Amino acid sequence: MNDAMQKLIGKAEVLIEALPYIRNFAGKTFVIKYGGQAMVSDELKNAVAQDIVLLKYIGINPILVHGGGKEITALMDKLGKETSFVDGLRVTDKETMEMVEMVLVGKVSKEIVTLLNRHGGKAVGLSGKDSNLLMAEKRSPANVNVDGMEKTVDLGYVGDIVSVDPAVIHTLSRENYIPVISSIGVSAAGEGLNINADHVAGELAAALTAEKLIVLTDVEGILTQPGDLTSLISSLHRQKAREMIISGEISKGMIPKVEACVHALNNNVRRTHIIDGRISHSLLLEIFTDHGIGTMVI
Repeated sequence: MNDAMQKLIGKAEVLIEALPYIRNFAGKTFVIKYGGQAMVSDELKNAVAQDIVLLKYIGINPILVHGGGKEITALMDKLGKETSFVDGLRVTDKETMEMVEMVLVGKVSKEIVTLLNRHGGKAVGLSGKDSNLLMAEKRSPANVNVDGMEKTVDLGYVGDIVSVDPAVIHTLSRENYIPVISSIGVSAAGEGLNINADHVAGELAAALTAEKLIVLTDVEGILTQPGDLTSLISSLHRQKAREMIISGEISKGMIPKVEACVHALNNNVRRTHIIDGRISHSLLLEIFTDHGIGTMVI
């Protein structure tokens, strides 16, 4: 048997390996948090779009949630607006909130929708304001440590979700559209609120009783020893994850990702995954192969 035929057989074996997963996941909903380098590199953006369109064509309902912190900071820098963060959250005054909406809804969402459509999907951009999808309230001022001193800080138009109405998502999914959701909520007074995209993904996964929540990151997964790839945790129980947050083993930007996974699991989402979005076609590798990649929080 020649090499060309061996390669063809190898491709067939990949499809056979994926078959039980395709069968089990047909008709199920996956919430995918899209962020990090996968939103920056043109090669990775195309790979993610292809993966999501493929999921839709084989009968899975992908729901895409995105932030856009780097793009927001770039616009603020360009306009001479100072960027300030407290405990990883952007201090968001009224002018900053206008920029957040401009970037997330007017730029990032439309770029993602265009890319998905170009690869054969039917994507529609939404924010939490649409159909009151994400009702939220302003986060109360909190005491935080700033430069070694405890201060009370008002984060402004930063919100926490109080309710989710997924009706519009169900309607779009039934009509074979791919919802692309910007991490903006709306208050009872109609104000736009800036919400952490990881938390949005966790809340949506819970409201939709999704089969999976998958978070794309710029790291390999959860490591017991930062920087040591051999310490990657392939499977982590939610209780242990909470303990690692308290002990500081899970810190900084990984905290909201793990919190989103725990919240989703506590609300009947079956599996949650934190995977390396820097790997081309990481979604397919996680979903359709026997080994998978990254960390599964259970």
